[in-house]
Amino acid sequence: MLLHIYDSVKKEKVEFNSIIPNVAKIYVCGPTVYDDSHLGHARSAIAFDLLHRVLKANDYEVIMTKNFTDIDDKIIKKMYDSNKSLEEITTTYINAYKADMKSLNILDNTIEPKATENLESMKEMISNLMEKDIAYKTNDSIYFDTSKDNSYGTLSHKASDENSQARVEANNEKRNPSDFALWKFAKTNDVSFDAPFGLGRPGWHIECSAMIEKHLAYKDSEFQIDIHGGGADLLFPHHENEAAQTRCSSGQNLAKYWMHNGFVNIDGEKMSKSLGNSFFLKDVLKSYSGEVVRFYLMSTHYRANFNFNEEDLLSSKKRLDKLYRVKKRVYAVEASSVNKKFSEDIFNALNDDMNTSKAFSIIDEMIGNANDKLDANPKDKNLKKELVANILFINDILGIAFNDAYEYFQFGIDEATISKIQELIEKRNEAKKVKDFTTADAVRDELSKMDISVMDTVNGTVWEKL
Repeated sequence: MLLHIYDSVKKEKVEFNSIIPNVAKIYVCGPTVYDDSHLGHARSAIAFDLLHRVLKANDYEVIMTKNFTDIDDKIIKKMYDSNKSLEEITTTYINAYKADMKSLNILDNTIEPKATENLESMKEMISNLMEKDIAYKTNDSIYFDTSKDNSYGTLSHKASDENSQARVEANNEKRNPSDFALWKFAKTNDVSFDAPFGLGRPGWHIECSAMIEKHLAYKDSEFQIDIHGGGADLLFPHHENEAAQTRCSSGQNLAKYWMHNGFVNIDGEKMSKSLGNSFFLKDVLKSYSGEVVRFYLMSTHYRANFNFNEEDLLSSKKRLDKLYRVKKRVYAVEASSVNKKFSEDIFNALNDDMNTSKAFSIIDEMIGNANDKLDANPKDKNLKKELVANILFINDILGIAFNDAYEYFQFGIDEATISKIQELIEKRNEAKKVKDFTTADAVRDELSKMDISVMDTVNGTVWEKL
């Protein structure tokens, strides 16, 4: 089955055909680095990581780009509130974000541009727009004149004079209510940069357009990149404004396809800092592994809004536990070849706009069949080898089932307890070596009282929390 994705502009599933055969250039809007990652960041990262994996499985060379917005009003406020430098704040939160992404098993990005490292490209684009009289100067900013773009509004299908942007950027000097700032002139004690048109800093929207043009854009194509992605909240005005800037500056369309993931709701309410219900990812990761969070967030289709609650998270973990129990049953077995029908069924589900619900149901069926067959013939080596290959395939294309089968069940145990368990296991092993089975059995009983189960394998003794 050919890969089909949902295009947010056409509002339908379309067959994906890259600008250059077997090369996919993708730009996903990254975080504004003034605070820790929340579940919305996790949802978007996982959705586009899945796209990355599916494209790779379709033999595409994927150039995955995610930016860091490291100059913004919120960052500046954080500077003054914390008495720290811009670099201190942004470096701290960029590193924290990367650590969170690693815990979610997000593939490395090809390019990770920072706004502050691409200012010259932004200035050039703004100067170009000013020369064309598409951008103009007021007392406080350089604005983009939306009336000069006949296609403005076609991306999001929203009327430009009815948008929230007009309310946010109210200014009597603006030519049109929907015009937006490309460059904000410096205020007292503001973070600012030199530019031909005045001391200041870039507006949010110009950052992405300039970075795409600098790092990714095809120069001789109708479209600069293949896919532009982000959360559904970015479609308007952010992506609408990006598209307008690029169109008017370069004469090209910014992206051939636009993809957006749904919102995260917390117990039914849209996640929002203003509502006070924004769950930081780091808090969830204290109680649940990144893999469990990933599996849970993938259980709902990426375009649908996601209702996050702990009861469903626990249910999702139990579902993932079943896959790991199969992995335990084939522990230390070498892989053969993946079951052809299984891999094709998963592949076809994910090629249908990343239908994870269907893919997970196929995995559930595989788990049920595997347990039945292993119960009937626990020594079937060929079956075990195939199951290992199936699990490796799941890991590659879905980014789950990558942990050791026993270590997965050790999550949440503190280091002191782990150290104590390992000491007891070593004591038991030493006792067994000298055939002191009384001591060995006593140690096993002590571990059992700690709810720890041990198993001796060809690769040594492994354990898990019951």
